Amino acid sequence: MTGKIKAQDWANLNKYKNENPLLASPAPGEKRIVYFGDSITEGWGTVYPEFFSAKSYINRGISGQTTSQMLLRFRPDVIELKPKLVVILAGTNDIAGNTGPTTLETILGNISSMCELAKANQIKVVLCSVLPAFDYPWKPGLEPANKILDLNNMIQNYAKANAIAYVDYYSAMVDDRKGLKTIYSGDGVHPNKEGYLVMAPIVEKVVLIL
Repeated sequence: MTGKIKAQDWANLNKYKNENPLLASPAPGEKRIVYFGDSITEGWGTVYPEFFSAKSYINRGISGQTTSQMLLRFRPDVIELKPKLVVILAGTNDIAGNTGPTTLETILGNISSMCELAKANQIKVVLCSVLPAFDYPWKPGLEPANKILDLNNMIQNYAKANAIAYVDYYSAMVDDRKGLKTIYSGDGVHPNKEGYLVMAPIVEKVVLIL
């Protein structure tokens, strides 16, 4: 029965179910920031944990997740933690078809819904570009590079139209094939420590002034 229940937890709502209640409410004046995403966000906490140390940063990434799954857990893993700011990095797993075929418009719609939920709860948003990827090791042959570029343009345009901050990791990490530079990744998708060392100042330049 336990295994069956776990299999039905499509959005992995149980991932942080026990950790979330242990977080005290933010202290007066505290600028709590939730980093919300997939394996690229989750891996940041293990590959480069120093980034989160001694800061009001909370990592709520879950490996393999699409924007549809993230939208379902936005309330327990973001809103109920009462952050001042949420940093959203998502979309590459949708392009990979992790939860089935989808369109770029659907991905943007899910991201837009997260932004609307955040706004309704007085949480500022930072939207991030999807990292470049020439191919997905777990689903080779999908040719995601141009789709990622198109999605990033859509995210950036949405951010601009809605006065939302946008963080561009893509430009700093892309190679001449529109993939992720090998110095920044072992598999062409997930950053290594060198990759996170590039990403850290790019995002902090934005979040520290909001």
